[in-house]
Amino acid sequence: MIKYICAIAVVTTGVAFAQSDDAGARINKEVRHELVMLPYLGVFDNLAYQIDGNNVILSGQVTRPALKADAGRVVQRVEGVGRVDNQIEVLPLSLNDDRLRRSLYRAIYGYHSLNHYAMPVLKPIRIIVKNGHVTLEGVVASEPDKNIVNIRANGVHGVFSVTNNLQVENQTVGFAPQLSRALLGFVG
Repeated sequence: MIKYICAIAVVTTGVAFAQSDDAGARINKEVRHELVMLPYLGVFDNLAYQIDGNNVILSGQVTRPALKADAGRVVQRVEGVGRVDNQIEVLPLSLNDDRLRRSLYRAIYGYHSLNHYAMPVLKPIRIIVKNGHVTLEGVVASEPDKNIVNIRANGVHGVFSVTNNLQVENQTVGFAPQLSRALLGFVG
């Protein structure tokens, strides 16, 4: 008799975990969708998130304080999200950083062998500039593209340093297998 009770407990526990995984996958999908749909999310912003149970931790860098608030608000409205820890950094206002952003955009997305990355609405290469220091985030299709982006960014006058965190599509675990489906700066 006790043998059967244990078996039922194991089966119901497995079902509970499967439902939990489905709920986690649904929350992950909805959080990603809400963040991608933010109207002022641009190439100079980088958003990331982590899901811990029903809690969501937002991180990254944005150029507008309103974008930080909007991200926290839309994620909080996702069904099943209990708490949002908004750790998004608002980048400081700087005319020099704004000039560097424009120059970096032209140097990277305007370069003939990289201009196919400029086609999607959500650009796969995120350009983060803070006090003259540049961080490149996102996904590229190949190692040569990653190196070209790094060379182009280092060639912009006024850049103090470049940190290249670009991931190569086929070498990245956890990203979609096609660049067009890649999360582009989001970590789930």
